[in-house]
Amino acid sequence: MLLVASAMVAAAPPLAATGLQQAARFADTTPLADSTELARRLLTPLSFQRLQRYLAAHAGTMRTQPLDPAQEKFAVHVPAGAPPAEGYGLLVFVPPWPQAALPQGWTQALDRHGLIFVSAANSGNAADVMDRRVPLALLAWANIRGRYPLDPARVYVGGFSGGSRVALRIALAYPDVFRGVLLEAGSDPIGEPPVSLPPADLFRRFQQDTRLVYLTGGQDEAHLRMDVTSRQSMQEWCVAGGETVAMPWRGHEIAEPAALGHALDALARPAAADAGKLAACRARNDRALSSRLAEVAATLAHGARAQLDAIDSRYGGLAAAALLEWAARLDAKP
Repeated sequence: MLLVASAMVAAAPPLAATGLQQAARFADTTPLADSTELARRLLTPLSFQRLQRYLAAHAGTMRTQPLDPAQEKFAVHVPAGAPPAEGYGLLVFVPPWPQAALPQGWTQALDRHGLIFVSAANSGNAADVMDRRVPLALLAWANIRGRYPLDPARVYVGGFSGGSRVALRIALAYPDVFRGVLLEAGSDPIGEPPVSLPPADLFRRFQQDTRLVYLTGGQDEAHLRMDVTSRQSMQEWCVAGGETVAMPWRGHEIAEPAALGHALDALARPAAADAGKLAACRARNDRALSSRLAEVAATLAHGARAQLDAIDSRYGGLAAAALLEWAARLDAKP
């Protein structure tokens, strides 16, 4: 069962009704940003187990929340006028830079789509992913959700460059929160470090429901190559909701307003997973996993631990039950 997303409402400084607020402060937390839940979703099963064992052996515990939201600052932009009938959309933006800022020229496209924008300070490339960048994105979502009516089908996470790569990890681990991800000039393949697959129920949801939009400058050759590798990986892992938006004559730079508008249009289109193709693709991956697990059984006398670690890295949460069972068998061997 998926953990139900909910924010615990506390007294918080009021936000402006509309427009841009550069240094908003929040007070709400969410169980989805608990340290244990972050680790469960973002780490591989064996890595999560090793972390739990380490803490137990050293009489340690994980902090319930890695951050105090009241100590953080956020840039928030709310479109002018009344909320859309079904609620605002939301774009939680993970930047590569340390400032909380709305990219120049984005206001009109965001307003046209009825999207609230929120981005945290000190969540750039120098910040730790699990201790800051991911929980800050979740706290941003939880606090906006507690203050404005949101359309759950239009809640997105995105970023630029290194922030985009983190946004992909967030979307993969939290498909019960984010229905789309804007990958602007930064992406990775999934199912290999550092982007491990989440628990199976979450990954199935990501496969069939999440929209992925790649937006990279036509002259940004290095990141275009990364996008190709990422899209190939998505196909291999049965993720159907991907689309590319062209941005000709642009290098490694933030999206121009027109391109952003096209990307937001693409995010708003529902993921169109073909049920038959999805089932066939999943079955193919299940067979490959079964074959890898059979290799573990065949090498119990020697080399099984390395085989198990390789499966953990590749299949992550999809193989959690089998991984933990085989790990227990190996631990019990004299």
